[in-house]
Parts: sequence; C-alpha cells; structure tokens
Amino acid sequence: MRIVVLAGGTSTERDVSISSGILVADALREKGHEVVLLDVYTGYEQDILDVDELFKINYSFTEAVSVGETISDIEEVVENRRDKSKRFIGESVIDICACADITFLALHGGAGENGQIQAAFDLLGLKYTGSGYLGSALAMNKGLTKSVLMQKKVLTPYGEIYKNPEDAKEWNDFPCVVKPCSGGSSVGITIASDPEEYADSVKEAFSYGEKEIVVERYIKGREFSVGLLGGRALPPIEIIPKEGFYDYRTKYQAGAAEDVCPADITPEQDKKLREAAELTYKALHLESYARVDFILDENGDPYCLEANTLPGMTPTSLLPQEAKAEGIEYPDLCEKIIEISLERYN
Repeated sequence: MRIVVLAGGTSTERDVSISSGILVADALREKGHEVVLLDVYTGYEQDILDVDELFKINYSFTEAVSVGETISDIEEVVENRRDKSKRFIGESVIDICACADITFLALHGGAGENGQIQAAFDLLGLKYTGSGYLGSALAMNKGLTKSVLMQKKVLTPYGEIYKNPEDAKEWNDFPCVVKPCSGGSSVGITIASDPEEYADSVKEAFSYGEKEIVVERYIKGREFSVGLLGGRALPPIEIIPKEGFYDYRTKYQAGAAEDVCPADITPEQDKKLREAAELTYKALHLESYARVDFILDENGDPYCLEANTLPGMTPTSLLPQEAKAEGIEYPDLCEKIIEISLERYN
C-alpha cells in the first residue's frame, strides 16, 4: 500500500507527534509498504513535486526527534515555514495524501485531533485512520466529554467549565484537578490542594491559549489506561509514577513511571475497566481505535478522566504496550489500525 504518515503540526504535543510518526513510518516500511512521512504544517517545501518518487524513496521530512521535559518552541516552527502563511495544512500535503491509499494520522492535539483535519479530509474524499470529526471533537474538548459521559451514565469526576480566571474563583472544593479544556499529553494539568495553589493552577491552565478550562474533583486512587481496537478493550495497564502524578514529563521520559500490563487487578476490576472503556468509546462516537484513562478509587469504581482518539505511539506509549500484552507486536498494530480504519470506507 501507499501510506502517508502525517505528524508534527503546531500543538503543544508537536514533538510527541513526530516521535510517534517516525516509529509508525518505520514499522509500516518494515511490513513492505511505501510510506511518506510528512509534517502536516510545513508540508513538502520543494519547488518540484514528484509524488511517485516520494513514495518510491520512502521520503521522511525528518529522521529523529527527542521528546524533552518541556514542550517545543512552536513560534520557531511558524517563523521557519517557507510560505509564511498561517494555514494549518502545509505545502503539497493534500496532493501527496490524495495519491495514498490512506493517511495514518500520527497527530496529537490541536487541529490534528479536534476534528478539524478529519472534517477537511472527509470533504476532500481522503481516507484516514482513527475517529471521524464528531468523535474527535467530543473527545478533545474535556468539557464536552464530561457532559456526554454524565448523560450516558459513565462514572466521571464532578467538574465545572470556566471561561475566565474570575469565574473560576467560584470553585471551593479541594483538592482538585485543573486542566486546559482541549489540551493533551497532560500539558498544563496541575493538582491544587488549597486556594493559593488553585490560583496558580488556573493561571497555568489559561496560559496555553485556551478559552476554557476544566476544574474537577480530585479522585484518589490508582491510575489506569485501557486501549481499544475496533471498540474492543485491550488489557488494562496501570501507570505508577515514580513521583508526583502522570504529567507531561512523566509520560515521555523513560523510567519516570512504571507501567504494569496486564495490570495487577482482580478479574472484577478488569471487567469494570474494560466495560467502562467500551461504554465511553460508544458514548463519544469513537471509531477504529482509542485509549481511555481512568482512576480506580478505593472502592474499586473506575472514574473516566478522558479519551484519546489518536493515542501516542512513542517508545513509552501505553497503547502499544497493551497490544503487545495481547500478542500484537508494534508493526502488526500499525497495520491493524489501518485495516480497521479502512473498514469504515468499505
């Protein structure tokens, strides 16, 4: 097959996306496919475009990236763009994707995961992996996610949405979790134990350009994630940070957290987590594959925190670990995602 792997972009998760994209592209090439790795934002910045040649040579816009403890400098990426335009989709991206059998979306955050690029591809008749625009939008906006889950009777922490720091002063339930409404990879998420910490947390959450933030009750318990392929739950994985909680640094720095898969839980807890994940998948209109994050409280009840429509595929990512626990190796997982995604078009 001819496959475009689309990564990069301008979200706070740019480096994570590129790391995922490189690994996915390498894995698909290992399986014998012709793969072009593109940055969705910078595109292919050459004067002469020979799409057939790009697939023939398995073109990649980059060979390596490291995910640091802090997010990348997006302003520098924007300044270095050749055409200096502000459009999200870069030069020749659409032309190259149109010549592929499918585009593997290795994007994380922003317009790559909130339904916008999915809607654009739908209008252009381009096939892609993952959920459609509706499920992507519902899952990306944590306020919408919480509203839908509460309506569908999925257990989730009580929370409120605030549009400005002044309104956020209404909250008085501590400890609490404060997070940007549409961020990913735990960027900007903090835990506040008192009003003073809460004021700093609100300021931090709004600092990422969000128009809304979510504040929710802190649930004490063990943290789990459940991946899904075609709506079917994989073995739950438990995340045990060495210190603090599962934030951006802990997620992408090797050794910062211990991942246990299959998780050391009772059959009843395993069943509860899988059923809650599959119910969340259906409630949010997700498709192809996803990952749902939970806190299992002291009573053994799973509280859904959020859903990820384009789960990370980096060396420390959770979905590949869960798939491997079920005997699915990384290259086979990448092919399986494509296979399930193509079923939507058949």
